[in-house]
Amino acid sequence: MAAAADGWVFAYGSLIWKPGFPFLEALPATLHGYHRAFCIYSFHYRGTPERRGLVLGLARGGSCRGMAFRVAASDWPATLDYLRERELVTNVYKERVVPVRTGQGVVPAVTYFADPAHEQYAHGLGFDEQVRMIAGAAGIAGRNRDYLAATVQEMERLGLGDGLLHRLNRAVQAIPAPPLGEHDIARHAG
Repeated sequence: MAAAADGWVFAYGSLIWKPGFPFLEALPATLHGYHRAFCIYSFHYRGTPERRGLVLGLARGGSCRGMAFRVAASDWPATLDYLRERELVTNVYKERVVPVRTGQGVVPAVTYFADPAHEQYAHGLGFDEQVRMIAGAAGIAGRNRDYLAATVQEMERLGLGDGLLHRLNRAVQAIPAPPLGEHDIARHAG
């Protein structure tokens, strides 16, 4: 019987700066055929049903630079359970294993794609609409603007440029943060 192999996770958004699982190594990686986009309405983590936020997903076309995390075989089942609980809250993401290119070669990695048929898929939002939504929304995990800023900061630290994300972040940070409403404060306190 063959020993279980280590697993890989491809991160392109908040998993880059807050993976939440143990890993053996993290390597810059590229996924071809999909790009990182603010294409998912957030009613949970970074927004509410009354004031939707936007979070990142993988949308068809182009390529995406992110991180590939290698997880020990002994930690793999618990890591998958954790990722599924975190990423599949509303099933707007679809889990897939995809080939990603690292400096050490191509590895098969689990990642999460946006489902364009899901009601939370944000079809065709323009730049200004994305800025407006991200600048003003907050959910149980905090302000939407902080999600964007943390993603950009970690990508810069890792040398993973993404011009559109940097442009969005500059535009969002130029808008004063609105005060958290009572419902937002209650969400963050508990």
